[in-house]
Order: sequence, then C-alpha cells, then structure tokens
Amino acid sequence: MPTPTLQTSQDLLTDIRKISPELVKIRRQIHAHPELAFEEVQTSNLVAAKLSEWGYQVERGIGGTGLVGQLRRGKGTQRLGLRADMDALPIVERTGLSYSSTVHGKMHACGHDGHTAILLCAAKYLAEHGEFNGTLNLIFQPAEENEGGALRMVEEGLFERYPCDSIYALHNAPGLPVGHLAISAGPTMASFDRVTIELTGVSAHGAMPHHGVDPMQCAASIVLGLQSLVSREVDAQRAAVITVGSVQCGEVYNIVPERATLKIGVRTLEPQVREQIERRIKAFVQAQAQSYGLDCSIEYLHKYPVLVNRPEHAEFVRQVAIDLVGSDKVTERAPTMGSEDFAYMLQSVPGAYVRLGNGLGKDGGCMVHNPGYDFNDEALPTGAAFWVRLAQARLV
Repeated sequence: MPTPTLQTSQDLLTDIRKISPELVKIRRQIHAHPELAFEEVQTSNLVAAKLSEWGYQVERGIGGTGLVGQLRRGKGTQRLGLRADMDALPIVERTGLSYSSTVHGKMHACGHDGHTAILLCAAKYLAEHGEFNGTLNLIFQPAEENEGGALRMVEEGLFERYPCDSIYALHNAPGLPVGHLAISAGPTMASFDRVTIELTGVSAHGAMPHHGVDPMQCAASIVLGLQSLVSREVDAQRAAVITVGSVQCGEVYNIVPERATLKIGVRTLEPQVREQIERRIKAFVQAQAQSYGLDCSIEYLHKYPVLVNRPEHAEFVRQVAIDLVGSDKVTERAPTMGSEDFAYMLQSVPGAYVRLGNGLGKDGGCMVHNPGYDFNDEALPTGAAFWVRLAQARLV
C-alpha cells in the first residue's frame, strides 16, 4: 500500500469543524448524564453504538464498563492505541448551563465528556475519510478518577486482546489557549499514594483530661510535622507533595476523643523519593504516636505510578502537533503534581500523554475538579484533528 497523500492541516481542521457540531451535541448529552467510576453504562452504550455505526469492531466489558473499537486498513503491521476516559466526579455542578448535570452530586468536572467526544469525532473522520495503513485501537476507559480503571483494563488483558506498538492519551488544560498543545518528555505526572492513619487513645471528660490519652494533640503534631519531611528531608530540586486532606477527631465540646483518623495524599515524580517519603511517614507517625502514649495503625496504599512519556514518543507527538497547529502553538510543559492512571498503560506500552488547551479566563480557564468547570467545545476540533493526524503519521 503506498504512503497516503495527506491533506493540509488547515483542510483537515476545516473538515473536522464541519462534523464537530454533532460531537458537541454528544459531549453535552454525556455531560448532562454523568456517571461515576465503573458506572459508565449509558456512556459506554452511546460510544459503542456510534463506533459500530461507523464500522468499528467493538468489544465491551473490558475493565467493567470499558470498551475498545478497532478499525483495520491495508496490510500495515503497526498497531496504534488512542485512549479516552469516560467517568465523572462526585461534585455538585454549579455552572448554570442548559446542559448541566441532571444527576445531583455528579458532574463532569474534569472534561472526560470532552475527551470521549474528541476521540469519537476522530473515530468518525478516520472511518469515513481517514487514510491509514495498519490497526487502530480506540480505548474508552472507565474509572480514571481515583479507581484505576486503566489498571483494571490492563489486568483483564487489554493489550493481549488488542496489542499496541504505541499508545497515546490527551487531557484538556485550562490556562492553555484553545488551539494550543503541550508536551513534555520523561516524568510528566506524579505518582499518587493514599495514607490512612488511625490513632487510638483513651476517652475522658473534658474537665479531667488527665484521665484520658488525647489523640487530638498527636494528630495536630503530625499535621504540622509532616510538612518538614518535604521541606527539610527531600532535595529541594526533587518534587514531593504531602497533603493532609482529612482529620476526623471527636464530636462534642467536653469529651476527650478516643480516636483520630487522618487521610493523607502523597505525590512524587521519582520512585526513590516515593520510597523515601513512605519510609519517613511511617517512622515519623509511629514515633509521634509513641511519644503521646497512643496506639497507631497506618494503611499505606500505592495508587497511581509516575506517568512517564518516552522521549522518542514525546518528540513524535511534538512534531505531529507542530505540523497541525504550528510551532508557535506547541509548548513544552513542566511536569505537574497531578496524577493520571494512564501511567499504567504506559508501563505496558510506550507512548505519551498530551495537554490540549481548554482556554483562558471565563472561556475555559476554570480549573478542573471545580463545580464551575466545563469543557470548552471550541477545543474539540483541535483535539480530534490531532488524533487524526497522529494516526495517519503513525500508521503508514
């Protein structure tokens, strides 16, 4: 099969913009009916129906509500994976949009509705007009938010069923102008660990605290002292973040509580720092508990690993992006301390993770995980055209 002659980037963007209104409607339909991790039944039904309509071979039920749409063209041996996440967040929406969430306490506050629509838009174009030579695997993943849907898909044989030579994903980026793309090589997003600490003392009347053993004092000492593990024990040029997200201790004014529970998030960009922080948190908390005469239990749960963009794949993505939007709209972006379970897929298959501009100010600058956030539909054509161009560049 000869190498296809690709249309100009401007012509591609023009063609994508012609079909994007249909996908904007789908995006807003998904937004109005958000589903949390592993609940994405309606979304999965919608995606599967569209892919089947456009001629993709569809397999469902990988990782619960996950699915893959596959399309083969020519005799090429390259196998490409493109991934979009589908789940929403447990947040009460406050956007006032006509297509706001119809499910109280659930909303698409991270733009996964947009990611799904972007990949569907690219799927439609590639099925109807796109020239490529090889195997295209479109992966629609559940449960990116905290529940590790990517890992579950991998563990259930995603890449045994659908082998990929490379895999890519994108995420919208508030604060980056629409039409812009950002990419970095190497560690790109942080690992994420969850720590639960249970301190147990002896309850007593508030007027006679000497009859009890108060976990509240120890909890306060731990909250303050944990920050010194980063500021004084981790090299200032190596990133780490410790966040105490919850302290639950006591209920009334005049009782020394028996228990205190702390919930902590830990993020790092290097395995060595991750190990160092875990070791020191455990030692520090145990020492604090002992000094206050308390019993202590620590549950240390490793969640997402560091997301690492392979340098050669990051450079490939950068060149595709420059070809599409021009070098003035493609930027290097420093690693962020947010986490992303696409890291699990990149541990199995080389590839890269890309940032797509969601806009500035009121037109898309609201940060994700915020009740006022909405995906910027103006970003959809650039995202879809990027996937099309990447597929055509990789599958030749």
